[in-house]
Amino acid sequence: MAKRIAISGSAGTGKSTLARRMAAELGVPCIPEGMREYLERTGTSLRRLGHAGLKKLVVALWEERQEAEARATGGFVADRAAHDFGAFWIYYGFAADDPLTHRILAETLDASRYDRVYLLPWGAIPLEADGVRTPNRWTQLHMQLVLEGLLRRHASGLHLPVRAVVLDARVREVLADLHGR
Repeated sequence: MAKRIAISGSAGTGKSTLARRMAAELGVPCIPEGMREYLERTGTSLRRLGHAGLKKLVVALWEERQEAEARATGGFVADRAAHDFGAFWIYYGFAADDPLTHRILAETLDASRYDRVYLLPWGAIPLEADGVRTPNRWTQLHMQLVLEGLLRRHASGLHLPVRAVVLDARVREVLADLHGR
């Protein structure tokens, strides 16, 4: 059976590294985050995008993510879960009582998208000032708490907190879970 796995957590928790490694271990594609790639490719900062530009970007990245997941019929490991996009929507203040918010949150909070979501711990790895994400740990904690709340409420039997910090230990922990050990 093809596994649909997502790695979730705030910026700087090691999602991309674990997602790439797990995809290689499982022999399935890794679906990249999208936001980082866009910011690095364009040299744009979130601040320069402004509220409307960031909202438009989140919608575009979410739509790209849905297409990438749909194409990966043999399974995948996603760098960020759909729930992360819902957390972006709420965190950045886009949530209004309007049709777009209803659509985005209905789609991103659909727990049936994945077989398992692995949530990486906030603060276990020091944040790097890489020019893409904010190194402000309290901003990242805020995002992590929104995300944890959404996962607890909308993916309660589906998400599993990863306790390990070192990459090899994380891989072993995830593989053990996937193999029922």
